[in-house]
Amino acid sequence: MKSVNYHSMAIVVAAMVTSMLVTMVVMPLVKRLAIRLGAIDMPGIKGTDSERHLHTEPTPRMGGLAIFAGFLAAMFYFVQMNLRLGTMVIGGVILVVLGMVDDAKNLPALFKLLVQLIAATVAALGGNVISYLSAPEWLAPSGHLQLGILSIPVTVFWIVLITNAVNLIDGLDGLAAGVSAISSICLVIVALVYSDITVAVMCGALAGGCVGFLPYNVSPARIFMGDTGATFIGYVLAVASVQGLFKIYALISFAVPFFMLGLPIFDVCFAVVSRISHGENPMKADRKHVHYRLLDMGLSKQQTVAVLYVISGILGLTAVLLSTSDGAKWTAFLVALLIFGFVAYRFYNHRRAVLRGEGHKKRIHIDVLHFGRSDDKKE
Repeated sequence: MKSVNYHSMAIVVAAMVTSMLVTMVVMPLVKRLAIRLGAIDMPGIKGTDSERHLHTEPTPRMGGLAIFAGFLAAMFYFVQMNLRLGTMVIGGVILVVLGMVDDAKNLPALFKLLVQLIAATVAALGGNVISYLSAPEWLAPSGHLQLGILSIPVTVFWIVLITNAVNLIDGLDGLAAGVSAISSICLVIVALVYSDITVAVMCGALAGGCVGFLPYNVSPARIFMGDTGATFIGYVLAVASVQGLFKIYALISFAVPFFMLGLPIFDVCFAVVSRISHGENPMKADRKHVHYRLLDMGLSKQQTVAVLYVISGILGLTAVLLSTSDGAKWTAFLVALLIFGFVAYRFYNHRRAVLRGEGHKKRIHIDVLHFGRSDDKKE
């Protein structure tokens, strides 16, 4: 395993702290701006499309604007701008403006997708591209597959996928910010190991913004990040993975970015496939996401967020280990961990079923006793 440069680590920590502090300081101003612009998320109404909204009080959104401010402050102070970073920032500004308008006006999904494609294309044309993928020897004797003219469309697809994946997991207080912070920190570790200070600072700044946002967003949330924050965070994570993980093709597996961002990717794929299989619009908002499924299983909001934090942490740790150690060994470890998780899940469901059965029997017993006492009184 490679050693980490402590000077680089100090710079990343400074960028993270700077972003966190700026986010926390700017947040009250953003909250007032959101209220003035009418960017308010209303509570869900049972029997309508808004039923998936779980909060009970009108809550301002657009909190992602503060994360964006913290991120920019750290980036401009700690990183020297170049074409790749400049186009990344331009694409980020496009998405933040889109998110602000959407948080206030609720734009059509297809229009938002079009703007996301434009932002992703700007970043890709600026040099943030996936040029090659790791591949088995029978497909590519050199160990990597050159994409050639497919580089731009593959990159645009990846950026838009991760952008929407993070946006779609933003359904519970603290969930998207916490999961994104975990993924960002894992990206920081890999970037530091391979001495990519630019990507490390970028991800550190993003992690700092997410951490600075969490005190305002943990249950009960005082403000939501909205599309302003969720799409921007997903976009930065995608571009960072393109600049970092996909770039060092000879050192790590193509699977690493998918582990690193595994939870958002699984969630968006699961939701889209589920909608299509039921003949529904794949872009329609609903309760088919992982966090809603966990809630329906009986977990509280806090328990659901904690479970998804743990899953995201395990996937991120696996990605780090795959990229810095013996890949086969840690792949086996992940498989064993997944088997353990499945067994634990089955045991938990069985235990809940037993407890529900015992509770049902107790209620019947109490009802019988109550019925008997009522008869005694009548006599």
